[in-house]
Amino acid sequence: MNPIQILRFEHVQINVTDLPRARKFYGELLGLIETPRPESFDFAGCWYRLGEVDVHLVVRPPEPASQRHVCLWVADVHAAAKHIEQAGHSIHWDHKYKIPGVDRFFVFDPDGNRTEIQGSDGSGVSRWG
Repeated sequence: MNPIQILRFEHVQINVTDLPRARKFYGELLGLIETPRPESFDFAGCWYRLGEVDVHLVVRPPEPASQRHVCLWVADVHAAAKHIEQAGHSIHWDHKYKIPGVDRFFVFDPDGNRTEIQGSDGSGVSRWG
């Protein structure tokens, strides 16, 4: 038996350069709920709660673009795409690597951080087979 017994995914950290702009994207556009950070954190950032996982935004210098990303599962992936596009953000549907039962697209936050948005494709097929 492995002595490391992981109990849950605790948090994800996303680097941003402009906290007010990032709050508009993550809080207002995506609808994440901001939660308090420890008072000992004397550097710029904010936390959001998503189910049982925290999303930590931390102000840092810009980083090169990459393929790394976080992924969010939504109730209606097509409604989410429409909402994000109407807010002026470009999205990219991924049709090349189809996951059975899943439709998905990617959007970049104002700092170029990539977010994948997934939801059911309505086929009733489970991605788990």
